[in-house]
Amino acid sequence: MIQPETFRSQAPPPLPPHPITIPTPREIVLPNGLTVVVVEDNRLPLVSYRLAFRMGGAFDPPGLPGLTDLLAGLLPEGTQSKTSREIAEEVARMGASLSAGANSDYTIVAASALSQFNERILDLMADVVLNPSFPENEVELAKQNTKESLRQQRAQPSFLASEMVSRVMFGDHPYSVVAPTPESIDRSSRDEFVRFHKSRFVPNNAVFIVVGDVRHDDVVRRLESLFSTWERGQDLVTDFPAPPVRTRRTAYLVDRHGSAQSNIIIANSGITRTDPDYFPLLLMHTVLGANASSRLFMNLREEKGYTYGAYTNLDARRSAGTFRATAEVRTPVTGDSLKEFFYELNRIRDERVSQKEITDAKSYLTGVFPIRLETQEGLTDQLVQIKMLRLPDDYLQFYRDRVQAVTLDEIQRVAQKYVKPDEAAVIVVGDGAAVLDQIRPHCEDIEIYNTSGKRKPIDASVPTDPVGSWAIQVETPLGQNIPATLTISREGENFNGRFSSELGEADLGTIEIHENSFRASASVEMDGHSVPVHIKGVFEGDHAEGSLTLQDSPAVPFTGSKE
Repeated sequence: MIQPETFRSQAPPPLPPHPITIPTPREIVLPNGLTVVVVEDNRLPLVSYRLAFRMGGAFDPPGLPGLTDLLAGLLPEGTQSKTSREIAEEVARMGASLSAGANSDYTIVAASALSQFNERILDLMADVVLNPSFPENEVELAKQNTKESLRQQRAQPSFLASEMVSRVMFGDHPYSVVAPTPESIDRSSRDEFVRFHKSRFVPNNAVFIVVGDVRHDDVVRRLESLFSTWERGQDLVTDFPAPPVRTRRTAYLVDRHGSAQSNIIIANSGITRTDPDYFPLLLMHTVLGANASSRLFMNLREEKGYTYGAYTNLDARRSAGTFRATAEVRTPVTGDSLKEFFYELNRIRDERVSQKEITDAKSYLTGVFPIRLETQEGLTDQLVQIKMLRLPDDYLQFYRDRVQAVTLDEIQRVAQKYVKPDEAAVIVVGDGAAVLDQIRPHCEDIEIYNTSGKRKPIDASVPTDPVGSWAIQVETPLGQNIPATLTISREGENFNGRFSSELGEADLGTIEIHENSFRASASVEMDGHSVPVHIKGVFEGDHAEGSLTLQDSPAVPFTGSKE
């Protein structure tokens, strides 16, 4: 008789955690206030460098959002003695890397190289940090590239959702700004970069982290020599307005005509990165929606099939944060998805998670943690976060202990404290006409916006006279704008239209106009072929927006105004 193989019916228990050996960083402060952190690790002949400033996009000057990120990107694009090309060629000859960028909380100049090029890469880092020239041609190129990138971003529903949730959740706090505007980019002159660099990029506001095949005393002496002329500046002052306090559930619908799916974000106010509730909230987040085995994913994808994935996001930054539940769902199931979201958000508040769930969550978090420290770059990035977000110096050594110490009661406590469905901001980016009625049962208060962020009345009506010429911009998937003209005429009770652009000419015939929406289908002549085209959208006063679809191609959005 064959014995049943019962071991196949259950997963094996997790292995006991292996001890992690984390090299001890050595820290020193130079006379000019620059903090230096060195970790000696000679397992490989490599070195990773990070010069991190406690100043990110949240510190942009008034009226110039995006200046810090633009400036950071320009640092390696020219110094007093080297052109952008010379810098790039020198980095390439070493087989090294050199880059710079910023997020909302801090700015980083990063480099890595073989240890035999220690002095050369440090010389180059010091040059781009201390002596950037901000060449006019590079400034103009960066500004044009940023505007092009912004146009591409605005074509993505995920960006529109992120923009709206930040605006709603952070209010007057600078975290509310996620991207510059074309106008602020145009105002970002070379003189602004020079002034901002001189006042903000100062040593007493920075930490230089070195990890790899170096000797502590040697690298400190080298840094002292390179940065000896770098003068202290004013200490950074953080005095941001508090995010708004939410008291009721409100939906914010970004009307993106023609969207085949809805991007949903349900957000509550969260915590800062150093909040004592961080680890209990991290465990709750892991159970609810951090990965493909969490509750939201199992419900909305595995059971209902509404989406490819549903997750939560624990956004804990230096001075504020949010807790979000997110998914991209098919348009017809937008309302059903909201129902399941609120079911799971209420369940995590009202019911204690199971022992298996907390055990699995702890195993997951303590299991992936060592992976983040396996590489030099990974360890370096963790040290940057410790210094920039003001985490305890022993954060890495005791991370797993703090995860394991979280209890079931603590998870329910933070769920009830931070997951508040009745006070949530519900952001939906999708086809307004198709999803508005699906949202109504879940939110009494609804605000509607167009894709430019301008608020629209819910009962927007057709302009009194849509007849005339409408100048529109068709946005391609690559972010390019194609100018076009939509001409509407009236014959009796019917409206006729014609569409013309570099794509071709199309007689739209009779245009269907119902309340504030319109649609039409025709053929456009392209390269001697007749290609079907479908156009639909809405009129809002002298503004029009919608989507245009060519045969076998995805819909592309357009916006325009009456001439």
